[in-house]
Amino acid sequence: MLNRRAVLAGAASLALTLTACGTNSAGTSTAGSEGATVGIAMPTRSSERWLTDGKTLVNDLKGRGYKTQLVYGDDDPKAQVAQLEKLVKQGVDALIIAAIDNKSLNGVLQQAADAKIPVIAYDRLILGTKNVDYYVSFDNEMVGRMQAHHIIEKLGLDKGKGPFNIELFAGSPDDNNTKYFFQGSMALLQPFLDNGMLAVPSGQTKLDQITTLRWDGPTAQKRMTDILGKSYGSKTVDAVLSPYDGISRGVLAALNSDGYGTGLKPLPVVTGQDAELASVKSIIAGGQSQTVYKDVRLLADAASNMIDDLLNDRVVSTDDSVTYKNGVKPVPARLLQPTSVDKSNYDILISDEYFTADELK
Repeated sequence: MLNRRAVLAGAASLALTLTACGTNSAGTSTAGSEGATVGIAMPTRSSERWLTDGKTLVNDLKGRGYKTQLVYGDDDPKAQVAQLEKLVKQGVDALIIAAIDNKSLNGVLQQAADAKIPVIAYDRLILGTKNVDYYVSFDNEMVGRMQAHHIIEKLGLDKGKGPFNIELFAGSPDDNNTKYFFQGSMALLQPFLDNGMLAVPSGQTKLDQITTLRWDGPTAQKRMTDILGKSYGSKTVDAVLSPYDGISRGVLAALNSDGYGTGLKPLPVVTGQDAELASVKSIIAGGQSQTVYKDVRLLADAASNMIDDLLNDRVVSTDDSVTYKNGVKPVPARLLQPTSVDKSNYDILISDEYFTADELK
């Protein structure tokens, strides 16, 4: 386990404070982390969920007595590296990083390691470096399984119905989560592709054929439009495996432009992820069929707990120390469980106070 970074100025007095401090009844720090600053690097402001993550992390850490520095890379890997270099030079005590490009951070993470700054990979595993200490995320293969299960159930594949046409979409090729979502989905869908109950008219079934750079909705819309024009003709789309709500909305825009969404040509089953407001409202209205709800407030809390333990020399709680290999080492992980949400159970988002009833009108 890593010890807290030695602060360049005033290290002796701060170390004395750490030794003398205790914890409260909830197990969180009291005075031990006083004055510590946590750098938080989020990937983009273009997605609702990352705005929520950033805000929640800041509020949670401040509630525990930490100072924070929150930056957004706006989908530019070079900008994120520059932001992290600045945070290291400023002397932050720990880093929480949701990487834009999970292979582009080796140099700056070596700078963090040289300064003895612990690093938590947030929701996206950072690859190709020994200088990442922990990983906190949701069970990403389970996300994919939930999306596939919804398709199987809605089409009735588990009851022998079919054959049906499906198109496959995946996330950004530079996000390690993309392969886990896809693996989880295909573990359930592949048998139906093998026995002919599912067909992919576009022929695009391999992961490198179906990725969507930066999880971009307009990119997904263009690809879906091309597929409809080249591969369908008189055929209809029965389902679309989409890994993320922003991609789902792009897919739905293409389908609507092609005449789907009417009584004669109903929308296919379209999955999603992140329970973004626009997509939940679409589900309620009969557009998007499903999303995977990941309460990022819990994710932020788990990351904050890790930071609190690290900076107070306590054992960090993890669920898995062997599975999440980043190409250099297995990164100890804390994994949370997602929830599948559709029109039948979206009220869980209200009972969890994730959205209000008024917001979903």
